[in-house]
Amino acid sequence: MPIKLENVGIAVRDLEAAIAFFTDLGLTVLGRDEVSGDWTDTAVGLDGNHARIAMLQTPDGNGRLELFEYIHPEAIETEPTRPNEIGMHRVAFSVDDIDEALAIAARHGCHPLRGVATYEDIYRLTYVRGPSGIIVMLAQELTRS
Repeated sequence: MPIKLENVGIAVRDLEAAIAFFTDLGLTVLGRDEVSGDWTDTAVGLDGNHARIAMLQTPDGNGRLELFEYIHPEAIETEPTRPNEIGMHRVAFSVDDIDEALAIAARHGCHPLRGVATYEDIYRLTYVRGPSGIIVMLAQELTRS
């Protein structure tokens, strides 16, 4: 059976702030909507599901993020995910210039968890705490195959 990754969904507390962060990093908004009704209750598994959503895409067209801000039921605040917790914990992006990407992230109040590391002279990479506490990995390839 062929399978293809469609998108990664991320619940955010402020849809506009999350869109601004990811579009400044280079993603584009493919569409926005407000969804509710029986079909969303069934698909998501929440009664009374009502959310504002935005679909974003990476410049290469291969990666998509679906961001959603719940109107109902009320969003549940949790502690930000830590890198060693079980479950979904980060979204990763390759960037041409990690220093430029970090400057963009900083304009949104988002900074590395610790710093920028170099992995075997192949990548410079870091984890950034993004909007709504999302961990975003930024990686710059140092060598080309």
